Amino acid sequence: MKLVKSLTLAAALSLMASTSYAAGAKVAISDLNWTGAKAIAHVIKAVIEGPLGSEAEIIKGLSDQAIISAGMDKGDGSADVWTDMWMPNQQGPWDKYIKDAKTVDHNEPYLGGQGMFVPTYMADKIKSFEDLKNPEIAAMFDKDGNGKGEYWAGDASWKSTKIWQVKMKDYGLSDLWEPEIISDATFKAQLKSSIGNQKPILFYYWTPEWIHAAYDIKPLTEPAHTEGCMDLKLDQDDWLEASKAACQTPDAKIYVSFSKSLEKRNPAAAKFLKQIKLDPAVVNDWILKIGRDEMDAQDVAEAWVKDNMDTVNTWIK
Repeated sequence: MKLVKSLTLAAALSLMASTSYAAGAKVAISDLNWTGAKAIAHVIKAVIEGPLGSEAEIIKGLSDQAIISAGMDKGDGSADVWTDMWMPNQQGPWDKYIKDAKTVDHNEPYLGGQGMFVPTYMADKIKSFEDLKNPEIAAMFDKDGNGKGEYWAGDASWKSTKIWQVKMKDYGLSDLWEPEIISDATFKAQLKSSIGNQKPILFYYWTPEWIHAAYDIKPLTEPAHTEGCMDLKLDQDDWLEASKAACQTPDAKIYVSFSKSLEKRNPAAAKFLKQIKLDPAVVNDWILKIGRDEMDAQDVAEAWVKDNMDTVNTWIK
């Protein structure tokens, strides 16, 4: 009888050891609305539900960055992971929750670029922001006939959308240009149509992203970034007037940030999110498959995790 009990206990301990990662709360992951963020979200989910043996959910519609950061701060499980936190675009939440409150933590970032682009067939006419001061150039981009050229500044929920409006103001272009603020998906449909028909289009974009592989596009040159050339106050009511951005945006540092409450609620997931280290080339490969090739994001993520356990093990152990 003692032998049976000993064997039962040993089996139980073995089972506990083999499922130790599984203990912990379900991890709530953001659902940001650009391809890179979606790819990262599905890879994080695949690791938590696969090698970690725990639970994770990409919360549909959880894309408002103020709600994500406030949820991570609360630590109530409503929002645990901000999958693609661009800095310095998100300086406000960073200072409030990571630097001051210390309720949110982050991994080591990867780098991304951002700028204003035109198709290469426009590059002989437009090379820099100085060229945008020409009324004849602006008139080429006037889609509604109101005398101002349109440029895509981004989605309404992005801080970068505000930054580009500040830049156009500080470059002295507000009288000739106005922002078009629409979703990334709607913009991509416009981009495809414009390039297919060789029409003028001026737009904000970033790397890594699949459009750089799909289309021949060129960034506009800007004044070099110098100390003090940018002073962003994007969370103020008077953000446009109060902010300054009259220079090139430096390469962004892009983080996975997460609620520190996971250190108690799901320690294995917290450790993984702290240690995940993303390679921009790998992220771009995910983006190409999901965005350009229209493969299912979950399938891409699960296949990558299965084929790259050496890398995944450095994240979770």
